Amino acid sequence: MPKYYEDKEEDGRACGGVREDLRQCLLESPCVLQENKSPKQCLSEGHCRSLQMTFFACKRSMVSVCSVFSSARGL
Repeated sequence: MPKYYEDKEEDGRACGGVREDLRQCLLESPCVLQENKSPKQCLSEGHCRSLQMTFFACKRSMVSVCSVFSSARGL
């Protein structure tokens, strides 16, 4: 289960909790532990897909918010 809502050190970066959960998921996956592949390889093979999609959605929402503020300043 993701640890996003449990006590953690503050990351300070956007989507830090989801980023940490994705990192942990990859490091604890059989792909890394048993097959000795890199986390990047396992991510590209589709491991931890739901957390990857959540992280992507979080980062995308940050870009959307930034674009709203930057376009509002141009008015």
